[in-house]
Amino acid sequence: MALNTFFDNAKVMSKGQVTIPKDIRQILGVESGDRITFIVEGNTVRIVNSAVYAMQMLQNEMQGEAEKVLESVPYEKSNNE
Repeated sequence: MALNTFFDNAKVMSKGQVTIPKDIRQILGVESGDRITFIVEGNTVRIVNSAVYAMQMLQNEMQGEAEKVLESVPYEKSNNE
């Protein structure tokens, strides 16, 4: 699996604020008013679009749930079988 790597930087202001560069905002699909999530892994931080991240977490959580529901439903044979 090939990863696309993109580098950019920003200055941390006195209140800890950082402007996310335009190219990065476009890659993340975030606009003014959107939320982002910071994921800290050791000394590495990933920034992700919060809406996309929440959807991925929900999909991961729900994976396999439909099969469990189907397995719990009693199967009735019809007269044609």
